[in-house]
Amino acid sequence: MNDATVIEWAVSPGLTDYEPAVAFMEARATAIAEGQASELVWLLEHPPLYTAGVSAKAQDLLDASRFPVFCSGRGGQYTYHGPGQRVAYVMLDLRTRERDVTRFVADLERWIIGALERFNVKGEVRQGRVGVWVERKGAGWAREDKIAAIGVRLRKWVSFHGIAFNVEPDLEHFSGITPCGISGPNLGVTSLVDLGLPVTMADADAALRASFERVFGATKNAPSPL
Repeated sequence: MNDATVIEWAVSPGLTDYEPAVAFMEARATAIAEGQASELVWLLEHPPLYTAGVSAKAQDLLDASRFPVFCSGRGGQYTYHGPGQRVAYVMLDLRTRERDVTRFVADLERWIIGALERFNVKGEVRQGRVGVWVERKGAGWAREDKIAAIGVRLRKWVSFHGIAFNVEPDLEHFSGITPCGISGPNLGVTSLVDLGLPVTMADADAALRASFERVFGATKNAPSPL
């Protein structure tokens, strides 16, 4: 395999501020489009914040004073990022793959579902609800909780932004928004730890990387961008 075709895989320790991360992604996506940089998946955690995608509705920001709010060029609506949530920014060149946005989003969903399988969690997709969901049932009740969000942007067929995978975030922090514009008595958010699984961030990273390679191809270690 040509090493130049292997996707770089970087993990940043601690918390990474949102605005510098977006600035880096924009620059890297441009460099990839110009043939000056290789593809990259960048894993990190942000401090608590809300982001508004291009389809965000003002009424879905329920508490604007709670955390910083950033307007984002990604697809989707409002979402939360914070400690305990693994954000994976995906900078891939779709010109070397299929130039198919729908297929790309489906592949991102398959990636997350494959990672969940390593913890014996069945992730599912739902028509009209982008992301990955977990069905939960008890005596006389049933609900569906979102465990991972997806929001991407393409520029010159190079992707950036990506996924947000709930490992052990403070789920109460989601109450300041209507996550992804979806609400209902039987819909919510969850995490691996909320499901009763003692999963560390390192465990989640290993599962994400193994599943990513099955869907998108080989990876190689790269230094933290910031």
